[in-house]
Order: sequence, then C-alpha cells, then structure tokens
Amino acid sequence: MVLASAPIQFASRDTERLYVADRELFYVAGLTEPETVAVLVGGSEPRLVIFARPRDADAELWSGVRLGVEAAVEQAGADQGYPVSELAAELPALLAGADRIHYRLGREDLVSSLVTGALTTARAGGARQGTGPRGLIDPGEILDELRLIKDDRELSALRAACHVTAHGHRAGASRIQSGVGEWVIEAAINGAFRESGATRPGFDTIVGGGQNGCVLHYVSNDMRIPEDGLVLVDAGAEVAHYHGDITRTWPASGRFTDVQRDVYELVDAAKRAGVEASTPGNTIMGVHAAATAVLVAGLVDLGVLKGAPETLIETGAHKPFFPHQTSHWLGLDVHDPGDYQRAGKPRELVPGMVFTVEPGLYFRPELCSGRASRFAGIGVRIEDDVAITPNGCEVLTADIPTAADEVQGMVGG
Repeated sequence: MVLASAPIQFASRDTERLYVADRELFYVAGLTEPETVAVLVGGSEPRLVIFARPRDADAELWSGVRLGVEAAVEQAGADQGYPVSELAAELPALLAGADRIHYRLGREDLVSSLVTGALTTARAGGARQGTGPRGLIDPGEILDELRLIKDDRELSALRAACHVTAHGHRAGASRIQSGVGEWVIEAAINGAFRESGATRPGFDTIVGGGQNGCVLHYVSNDMRIPEDGLVLVDAGAEVAHYHGDITRTWPASGRFTDVQRDVYELVDAAKRAGVEASTPGNTIMGVHAAATAVLVAGLVDLGVLKGAPETLIETGAHKPFFPHQTSHWLGLDVHDPGDYQRAGKPRELVPGMVFTVEPGLYFRPELCSGRASRFAGIGVRIEDDVAITPNGCEVLTADIPTAADEVQGMVGG
C-alpha cells in the first residue's frame, strides 16, 4: 500500500494556502506534512517505510520547522525512513516484490508514475519469472472499512469537535437579528471555532437567511437577514483532524411565526425519529425511512401533499421538499468514506459508527402554490451527529438543543 501526502495548494504564484493533510496517510501513519509517502509492505517480512522531507534551515525560515526523516519514522512507528528525494531510487524495489499494489489513482506526480511504472515492468517481464505486481487496488477497499468503525481515541476527538462546533453555533446565534449581514454570523461562528481550539472550519460555513435557506449548499453569505426571516446555519469545526457537523435553524426575530413553527417542529420531530432509529442492527436507510415517514405525514397534515403517506413516499412526491438523504458518515472527513450497502443490501449499524441525522424541508417559492404558498421561502434543516453504542446511540451534539422554545432563547444573545 502506497499512501502519499496531499499536494500543496497555491492561491497564486508562491502564496501557499493553509495545508490540509491527506486523511488516509494520517489514519495509517499519523503524518501530516507535505511531500511524505508511507509504504506498507506485506509478505513474510511486513514493514512500514516512510519517505519524508529532511530538515532544511532555509525552507524552515519561510514555512516553519519540519519534522525531518528521523522524527517522521519515530512518529509513525516505521521500520525504515528515507529522504523523499530518494523516492525514485527506492520505491521501485519495494513495489517489485508485491503481487498487487494498493494505491489511489487520479494524480499526475512522481508517485503515480512510479506505481504505473512498476505495473508496466511486471507485465513486460514478470510473466517468465512469476514476479511483480499485476493488480492495482484502491486503498479504500481496506481503509474505508477500518475508518468506518471509530475507536475510543477517535470518539474522543469527535466529541471534542462536536463540542467546539456547538460553541460556534451559539456564538453565531447570539449575533442573529433582522438586518444583520449573513457574513457577520459566519465570522462569529468561525471565530468561535478558532477561539476554542479548532484548526479550521471543516467546510465552508452556510448562513442562509430567508429563502437562501432553501439552497442546500449556500455559501455566499453576502445578504442581510430579512425581517422576521429564518436563518439556516450549517457549520462544523475541525479539531485534531476530526469533524463536527451541526445544522440549526433560527428565527431572526427571536420568535417563530406560527407558520415557521409548524415547519420547524415537523423537521425537529423527524430528526428525533431519525435519532431514535439510530440503533445497532438498523441501517442508514432505516434511519432515513424513519425521518421521511414523519416528514411526509406532516406534509399531508399541513395540506402540502395529498394522499396516503406510504404511497407518496413510494412515488417520491416529497422529494421536491426533501431532496437529500438524512445521513452521511462522519469522521476524518465531513463526508467520511464507507459503503452504505454491501452485496446489494443496506449494511447494519454497529457500535463505533458515527453519522449525521439531518432531515430538512425546503419550500422554494416556485414549488409553492395553493395551501403550500404560505410556506414559500421557508427552509429548515436540523442536524445532529450520533455514534452507535451497544444499546442505542450517543448524540454527540447534545450541547446545543433543538426544541423550538430553547432555540428561540439563544437568538440575539
């Protein structure tokens, strides 16, 4: 298995962006610096080999202290280490003894060239000797499954990330009022993240006032909150490389209107149903089905949809108002890897799995007519993060409540 660090990204010329470490390399070797490669060699003598940047006083003057080869080997618990400048000389020999290579394609760099070169060499000359790699496999075939089940250390990191994320949401809610710029709320949230020890926001913070809340990935955050509008905030902090992911929907005035409360409490009931369904032996699709059933029955009660809820779900009549899934895995990535189905069947939830529960309703004006017209422009999403336990689930984001009355009390300080 060959795991390479993420490339350095540049804003322009020699101006580097804040570096984001490769998740798989960190998961396996605990290393986060650029120009690092970890090679796991199997067979009768398994070993971990690290290639890393050496110490360099001139480079460190500009970009900070480097780990160096010896420290990288020690930190990773590796068996051997080389300067990354020796990658071209040493990697081919490591690959030549393998029958298959686990490596993620998609980059045009030296590592990819050496991996494909090893495959080409084996195909050209390995047939007579019966040696050399003949297959290329995505590392996710192994690592995605490992990453799906969080250990105690990972769960502790996720709890910390969710705690910081909740702190950021409270800070944002304290700045909400009609007429305030969405960017002001975004700044309060992101500032609270950093103040509380986050490395960065895990994704671009969403602050959607009024009908901007009906845009699922609205990140412009350049409008002012409308009078008596709702404010949908979706934000998450990255702490120790792990992520929180919370969505809350706030009334700008500090009080939900009757119509807003009808929608809000329906979504909150669906969220609770999804959390209650998050138990060992159920599936992510089961969580989605529980939340969807509540939403569709509620849409019928509100006069937005007509018919039997079961039939409406089968035909997808609710999808214009609830177009996304209820959950995604959460961990080192905000949308963490891991198959939701195996062999064509939804996989069962087991202790250590962590995911979001985030139903929503979005009444885009163009979809609203008749009795639905009173909801035009309302967007509500409520999201919690849960970890499956032996007897149910732990709500990692319980620091910040979702009940309508409690939500109202946090708006505007």
